[in-house]
Amino acid sequence: MATKTLAPRRGPVRGGNGRDQAERRLAVRMTAPSLVLMALVAAVPIGYAAWLSLNQYSVRTAGLSRFVGLENYVTALSSPEWWASFGQTFLFAGLSVSLELVLGTAMALLLNLAFRGRALLRTVVLLPYAIVTVVSAITWQTMFQPNMGLVTNVLSALGLPGGDVVWLGEHGYAMTVIVLADVWKTTPFAALIILAGLQVISAETYEAAELDGASKWQAFVHITLPLLRPAIVLAAIFRTMDALRVFDLPFVLTRGANGTESMSMLAYTQLRENRLVGEGSALSLLTFLTVMVVSVVYIRFAGGNIREVAKEEQ
Repeated sequence: MATKTLAPRRGPVRGGNGRDQAERRLAVRMTAPSLVLMALVAAVPIGYAAWLSLNQYSVRTAGLSRFVGLENYVTALSSPEWWASFGQTFLFAGLSVSLELVLGTAMALLLNLAFRGRALLRTVVLLPYAIVTVVSAITWQTMFQPNMGLVTNVLSALGLPGGDVVWLGEHGYAMTVIVLADVWKTTPFAALIILAGLQVISAETYEAAELDGASKWQAFVHITLPLLRPAIVLAAIFRTMDALRVFDLPFVLTRGANGTESMSMLAYTQLRENRLVGEGSALSLLTFLTVMVVSVVYIRFAGGNIREVAKEEQ
């Protein structure tokens, strides 16, 4: 007797792709209200500043204002003060971020070692980042006071250059103090991110390199640095964005004098002190656009490097 073979029943197949899509739709529905609220919180001030930048306002005569279009932007971009603050901001960002990445990497390597008292050392190292920036700036201002500051007195006692210099009153020296103050405060932040990257590198990788005869330096160059690249890039992105918006350090230390005025400080001066509401708003938008462009460039190029490293690790 022949056996009847039943054909497989055809019907809708519920695979992993359908489940994934359903989970994505659920995630979108659950996060949409928060995303819309965050977009409004960010968009409303930016939109209002954009509208103010297209008008000219009088603080002497109430209600006297007129629409000027892009005139405030033309005035700002043709101003030598804008380009001076633009260059000074990028100089500050380049110097401070470079030093923070180098020192942060060294600090993370030290904190990653196993030794007694490591937890206490980590706490002490992270303390500068917990201090309010204004308090930190006042401390550094006091340290570099002529004839009474700690740094100037030490330099004078040792007979080193800089003991008789008014650090915050001369070009070059003032920028040096601001960079040092920023490096002291925010290097722990970079170290924290890089330390997190160090702790995901498996010990087996170093053991295999040691069995192959690699020295400590070779292991650092060919294993540690390549695997740390995503963490270093992430720290660089965060710190660069923050450095380009710097305001508090130059405001407290020098009030923007002696070649230390940042883009944010120039916008503040025009908006609050000179009462040029339209031009100050235009400068604020230009600062925002500058930071946004740098962010896009960072993410476009550095983000590609991170993805390449992730593929190599897989």
